[in-house]
Amino acid sequence: MQFIDLKSQYRLVEESVKARIETVMRHGQFIMGPEVQELEERLAEFVGVRHCITMSSGTDALLAAMMALEIGRGDEVITTPFTFIATGEMIALLGARPVFVDIDPVTYNINPERLEDAITGRTRAIMPVALYGQCADMDAVNAIASRHRIPVIEDAAQSFGASYQGRRSGGLSLIGCTSFFPAKPLGAYGDGGACFTHDDGLAKTLGEIRNHGQDRRYHHLRLGFNGRLDTLQAAILLAKMDIFPDEVVARSKWGARYTELLNQRGAATTEAGDSPVLTPSIRPGNLSVYAQYTIQVPNRDDVVAKLQQQGIPTAVHYPVPLNEQPIFQGLGHGNTPISAAVAKRVMSLPMHPYLSDSEQIQIVDAVAEATNLSSQKNS
Repeated sequence: MQFIDLKSQYRLVEESVKARIETVMRHGQFIMGPEVQELEERLAEFVGVRHCITMSSGTDALLAAMMALEIGRGDEVITTPFTFIATGEMIALLGARPVFVDIDPVTYNINPERLEDAITGRTRAIMPVALYGQCADMDAVNAIASRHRIPVIEDAAQSFGASYQGRRSGGLSLIGCTSFFPAKPLGAYGDGGACFTHDDGLAKTLGEIRNHGQDRRYHHLRLGFNGRLDTLQAAILLAKMDIFPDEVVARSKWGARYTELLNQRGAATTEAGDSPVLTPSIRPGNLSVYAQYTIQVPNRDDVVAKLQQQGIPTAVHYPVPLNEQPIFQGLGHGNTPISAAVAKRVMSLPMHPYLSDSEQIQIVDAVAEATNLSSQKNS
């Protein structure tokens, strides 16, 4: 069983991918070839923004976004500790200070009610993360940011294709950033990413930053870096975009069915309580792409081991909050008890658009057995 089944996906897009790659091989424009512009236009239309600026990775997209806003040494950026290292890493790499705000215990995304207490005169941006494929409460985040005249950078690395109140992830703030890492909802066959914005000036700046800060060849207006997306990866992503809307529908279906099946076993719930399994809760107005289907369980190591014995792969996203990582210790932001508690209980089950009914039932039965759901239901 595959945790993420890229082989089944490839069988659907194989001919299109091969044709797209062959075209690139023939024209030979491997850096910033025509497929890059074609992809940017298509992605911008999909998200519903004026501009898409592709990047060499989702990490570089975050870096470029903060560089475009001139964030640097002595500044502060508010974000969540319950995410992948790249979010906090890029803040610190610029010499700024990540300020970690605890999460909503239901969605695992940053809790807007905690934001204003973290804002200081040095706050230069707020960076909410759309964890596990569901957008944060962006209306609340944007309202707070607007009152304080602080820009918002949406870290949508896990939520490309998701929507919030009828708007697509990536287009919910001043700058949206996503990742095309192979395991993401829309994945390349290597690293890749993108920034999205409605702002013409920011789009121009982002385009310069990703190309060594130049506005034309050998004319450098600003500091930048090599953040260009390879033409071959753009070609692959164009082929995958043809099936991506159907994959979004499938992801939503399989995610909802996981929750339904676990609930049917008798003791799973989407709200905190005494049940041994806590399933994801998708807020009204949200469409999740379930980058991961993540549950909370007691005795996680035992549950993981029991599933492994049955050939079912799992993963933990994420076992250590960022403010507990050695590199960030000493920042004075240890008051994130929900993140700390959740990190000890979360585990992700196999999730991709090509799950089968039988595979999903096998997984759910294994979780039920490992957490004694069935016996609790019948007791």
